[in-house]
Amino acid sequence: MTNTGDQPWQRVPIDPQSVDAPLSRAAVFLVVTVGDGADALAAVKDVLGGMTDLVKTVGFRDLGARLSCNVGIGYDVWRRLTDVAPPRELHPFREIAGPVHTAVSTPGDLLFHIRAERGDFTFELERQLLDQLGDAVEVVDEVTGFRYFDARDLLGFVDGTANPAGGDMAQATTVGEEDPVHAGGSYVVVQKYLHDLSSWSRLPVPSQEGVIGRTKVENIELPDAEHGQKSHKTLATIVDEAGVEHEILRDNMPFGRPGHGEFGTYFIGYSRALWVIERMLERMFVGDPAGSYDRILDFSTAATGSTFFAPTRGFLESLGD
Repeated sequence: MTNTGDQPWQRVPIDPQSVDAPLSRAAVFLVVTVGDGADALAAVKDVLGGMTDLVKTVGFRDLGARLSCNVGIGYDVWRRLTDVAPPRELHPFREIAGPVHTAVSTPGDLLFHIRAERGDFTFELERQLLDQLGDAVEVVDEVTGFRYFDARDLLGFVDGTANPAGGDMAQATTVGEEDPVHAGGSYVVVQKYLHDLSSWSRLPVPSQEGVIGRTKVENIELPDAEHGQKSHKTLATIVDEAGVEHEILRDNMPFGRPGHGEFGTYFIGYSRALWVIERMLERMFVGDPAGSYDRILDFSTAATGSTFFAPTRGFLESLGD
């Protein structure tokens, strides 16, 4: 029987994870699947319950490094970890097939979004985390991100300009009374995009600016196109039928290995409502109107796609009890 009543973590003040942490200089995005069997599940629950202590163990060396780790739980493993009903909108990432490009769906039971001002801290936390998890999990994706100049992506444009700030951030990212059992949590969607920088560099800068919807050097927002092809900025802006704009928090990071010809952006979006990110991706891959897809996808290919829910710290700690 599913338990949706009063839970231990709900008897203390809501304590969201570090969703609102400032954009960092370094990050690790680690996606794993959980093995079959009771032993693997028990090991994972024990590690999740002790995440707060693990972050403290590594982070005490330099509090100025601002080490943090957000944990996201996928739909398929949710019911294995707890008898509490999943968040109302949580489901596996749904593939979106557009006329030319596809937002693929890839495996992922748990997401660990590790952030710090120092790369040695993200490295050490990941190392100790995987040591504790052992063979209970299998790593399916691991990306090390870095801040590129003044928060630019490898396409050369400033990323995350439209992020909510101040009190708007909690409103945009934190589940509230609409799902009281999971209040304080956030939906999380991740995608790894690989860039064709050679083709992008051959595109004249004015054309690049038209694709993105901002000037490249000054980061000035360009007017929305009234007719024809919409920019990435416009397609990624979600306004509902009542004219209300719904924001998400992006904490994207560039990554790359020049020696392997690999250049990319790791997209991670936190939202109070999963439908907001899903509609954004539909507008990008299918187009608005249909067929008029986001031209950034001609240069950036989505190689992964997974959906998670980041519950409160109290919920994570309850898993280890």
